[in-house]
Amino acid sequence: MNASPPDETGIGGRLSRMLGCRPAELRPALWAFAYFFCLLAGYYVIRPLRDEMGVRGGVDQLQWLFTGTFVVMLIAVPVFGALTARYARRRFLPAVYLFFIANMLIFWLALRGDMGGVVTARAFFIWASVFNLFVVSVFWSLMADLFDRQQAARLFGFVAAGGSTGAIAGPAMTTLLSPLLGTENLLLISVVLFSLALFCMTRVVGTASPHISAVRQAEAEQAMGGSILEGLHLVLRSRYLLGICLLMLLTTSMATFLYFQQARIVSDLFASSEQRTTVFAAIDLAVNITALSLQIFGTGRLVRRMGLPAAIALVPVLMVFVFVGLGVAPVLSMLVIAQVVRRGGNYGIMRPCREMLFTVVGRRAKYKAKNFIDTVVYRGGDVVSAWVYAGLGALGLGIGQTALVAAPVAGLWAFVAWRLGRTLESHDDPSDAPGNQQSSAATEPAAASAGHKD
Repeated sequence: MNASPPDETGIGGRLSRMLGCRPAELRPALWAFAYFFCLLAGYYVIRPLRDEMGVRGGVDQLQWLFTGTFVVMLIAVPVFGALTARYARRRFLPAVYLFFIANMLIFWLALRGDMGGVVTARAFFIWASVFNLFVVSVFWSLMADLFDRQQAARLFGFVAAGGSTGAIAGPAMTTLLSPLLGTENLLLISVVLFSLALFCMTRVVGTASPHISAVRQAEAEQAMGGSILEGLHLVLRSRYLLGICLLMLLTTSMATFLYFQQARIVSDLFASSEQRTTVFAAIDLAVNITALSLQIFGTGRLVRRMGLPAAIALVPVLMVFVFVGLGVAPVLSMLVIAQVVRRGGNYGIMRPCREMLFTVVGRRAKYKAKNFIDTVVYRGGDVVSAWVYAGLGALGLGIGQTALVAAPVAGLWAFVAWRLGRTLESHDDPSDAPGNQQSSAATEPAAASAGHKD
């Protein structure tokens, strides 16, 4: 390391021991926590607005909104690929956030004016669905680029807790401020929070960089090159990345089934826009309190004690039982339990574990393949599962019956998650990811990607 380690006997040392990290890792971990806090607080301020826009656009049209989101993703991913190929990380990452901040201001003007009709509501739903995946994917790509596998096991649970803390603050702000400011003006709060996230991003890079090898620092200053569709090519050439794609498809399928059930139950029970927005915010709050309680001190210790395979498969196993319960009792209280287990467990345990899977691949795979998986594959799973759900409804299956159909799929989800965790622990496949090959200066050496200390 190029910098002297912090005093291990002071407050920083005690906090490091409490969090289970090393003293030199504390400052970048705290900035990463703040970065993710601002990011998800900004998103969760407007997430209930997105869900309300989805209902306003018509619950029976949700599958078309998911399809529209997927189409927009197919356009956006090549654009992102072109940015990463042409510009260095320090230039394209801020550009992504500034672009979305500008979008928020445009929607704020549209929703305040005469354009706040059904078309704008549907456009906002699609935009928010794209925006969420892109900014979170970019965040975790940067984390996987800055921290190796051992550091990820120690830090990613705490870093993810920053997101959950923000995801608690966001719905709380929405619940308190929506009646005072109006739903459209919540976008201005998100603009401020995303501007703060951009500042925190520069600090986490600045504090982590002294502890990264000179080779990796030089690579970070260079454009990665390659084609705009290289993410797809990397995925198709790697069994490991294809396995992560399957995990993502199953993850989003289960999430979409629950989302449609949530929209249907809430739409049937509550008539006004304000009531529905408040209910959506309350569910978000319950989910994120659960996630936070798991993350701050639990995820890293859980991975160390159970091992990554068991930890990453835990939530899918629980969802088998949750879907059976929802099938027996398809009511609002059971839906809330299902969302708390699925989303809270995903954010608190499964998401940090899933991000660890990318710490062993090269830089191109971390940004390009990961972005492809986190966006196109994710939203592709949304589209397929949305139309499957609509098809089951057309066959006459109700909420409870579709939940019972989802239960065995959750069992497959658990098996795939466990198998990927085993693969990472045994090192018997990650090295074949094309992003690890030393084909250019923009690609990490395999040894560094495999988790060796710099």
